[in-house]
Amino acid sequence: MNLPLKLPSLALPAASPQFINRYNETSGGQPSNLVGELTAGLNAAAASVSPKYFYDALGSKLFEAITELDEYYPTRTEASIFDAAHRSMASALTDAGIGHCCLIDLGAGNCAKASRLIPHLQPQQYAPVDISVDFLRDAAEQVQSTFPALDIVGVGMDFSAGMVLPAEVQQNDRVFFYPGSSLGNFSPDQALAFLQRIVDPAQGAARGLLLGIDLVKDQATLEAAYDDALGVTAAFNKNLLRRINRLLGSDFDMRQWRHLALFNEAESRIEMHLQAQKNLSVRWPGGERFFRGGERIHTENSYKYTLASMSALLRRAGFTQINYWTDPKDWFAVFWAAV
Repeated sequence: MNLPLKLPSLALPAASPQFINRYNETSGGQPSNLVGELTAGLNAAAASVSPKYFYDALGSKLFEAITELDEYYPTRTEASIFDAAHRSMASALTDAGIGHCCLIDLGAGNCAKASRLIPHLQPQQYAPVDISVDFLRDAAEQVQSTFPALDIVGVGMDFSAGMVLPAEVQQNDRVFFYPGSSLGNFSPDQALAFLQRIVDPAQGAARGLLLGIDLVKDQATLEAAYDDALGVTAAFNKNLLRRINRLLGSDFDMRQWRHLALFNEAESRIEMHLQAQKNLSVRWPGGERFFRGGERIHTENSYKYTLASMSALLRRAGFTQINYWTDPKDWFAVFWAAV
């Protein structure tokens, strides 16, 4: 008797996101201007380092931990707004005639915030963008496993230096998503220029922006959010020195520096610094900097806005039909600004 032939079951391969890395394209494995940018900041009269260098793999994980802290209200407050207003946000896109959009997630990190909105906005394509390449690659894989039918194009790039996205990112009906009040890392003039790049038709057919913004509130609440009792934010700030050592070949000793966070009321911004605890010198190939005890390296600004000041900034950049949603305390806002 001939037995029926049993064929092995052939499972269809799971979809995988495309991933395009534009951050490490140069022959040295790092952007060509990196060394110059870091050394210029360290050699400035008031030393500074851009906060974009926080986000190596460890820095990204430390920031994830920060978002779980009791003191760090922005992430959970913003999430509560998304949960309460996601239908209204989806309606705003529909009212603007946007369908089958490309959701471009700037500074996507672990992609968790976009994942909350994808079921409601139902984009045709999702394009997470981040400077932390390996971290983003893993996060995009997780999103793909959750939404297997979604077209995902991850992009590793420093979007603060330019907004030209690869051709694989859908050109039409682009909706930019910039949550977490990351726009606050820019000065108001820099923020205006950044927003104008989104509106610029040369960058693609942008239809609008969903933007999370931290609002002005009492100093104690603001400072506690950036200087938690467990010291996680201090570790996040100090990890910057570890990363500079790796990128620049410098010899920072993290034990010689302390984390400092303060609210600058005149500028309406939280400032983060690393402060030398004694006189010391830091060396790197071709350079050296002496720091006096108490001298600081300015590592981050986080500007805080009012509803009126952010609405005015969006209008100056060229956005129209501005809507916003807030939490009951008016601590945080999510803006929708159509182009």
